[in-house]
Amino acid sequence: MNQKCGHVAVIGAPNAGKSTLVNFLVGQKVAIVSPKAQTTRARMLGVAMEGDVQIILVDTPGIFAAARRLDRAMVAAAWDGASDADLIALIVDGRAGAGAKVEKIIDGLSGRPERKWLILNKVDISKKEKLLQLTQKILDQCAFEQIFYISALTGDGMPELKSAMAAAMPPGEWHFPEDQVSDASQRLMAAEITREQLYLKLHEELPYACAVETEKYTERGDGSVEIHQQILVSRPTQRAIILGKRGSMIKTIGEASRLQLAEIMGVRVHLYLHVKVKPDWDEDRSLYRDIGLEWVD
Repeated sequence: MNQKCGHVAVIGAPNAGKSTLVNFLVGQKVAIVSPKAQTTRARMLGVAMEGDVQIILVDTPGIFAAARRLDRAMVAAAWDGASDADLIALIVDGRAGAGAKVEKIIDGLSGRPERKWLILNKVDISKKEKLLQLTQKILDQCAFEQIFYISALTGDGMPELKSAMAAAMPPGEWHFPEDQVSDASQRLMAAEITREQLYLKLHEELPYACAVETEKYTERGDGSVEIHQQILVSRPTQRAIILGKRGSMIKTIGEASRLQLAEIMGVRVHLYLHVKVKPDWDEDRSLYRDIGLEWVD
């Protein structure tokens, strides 16, 4: 009877720290992160608990100028994640400031009816005077109900933010069991973890030209999990880079992914990766469905 439950849409420009914030509030990893912008592709739900309150965090892709079909689908997923949310949390990189990307997002928010909070992230590496100037600049463009200064990486201000979010949620039954932390399937989470390693281990634009599909996910009799994944690339040269000299790079990526998956799942993981050249993989409708994106024209 005392339960509360609501949705918080976490939106912002690429690399603002949205996924790091969601992971911190949930208390464990549910969204992949990397120093590269646009790491998040699909809308993911993270479930955070605060007493009798369930906060469903909608981790959205960064909003940016979209050119490719995949990019347009990602931006559409971000704005769709804000629809009907009980609260929209705009995450702004306090160090980077409010550039054209952030200003465009604020313009899109200004006419929306949902409650809106402004969260200035990365305060641990930002100058206070600049943060105050940035805050005023944003407020001149759009009204926000509350303002928070946090570091999702170090945890500064995060307990206060979580308490405030819990207080803002409406009365209602929980949507998920208390011990569930995400709506992502094990197959999708496994693919996301491997994709995270592609972002961390590879350079330049190559990670953006890749996709990961979990082809097979099997629980063995001894309690361990066997996972077969396919890394899709557009050209043979990209395949060669991912494989590395004598298979060294794919081995490094696979080992790092396996260790992360074993830690998250709490069981032994047998991970098998192979790289496939598939021109125009980002025009495959089934791939969009598998990663939770809508096909856009």
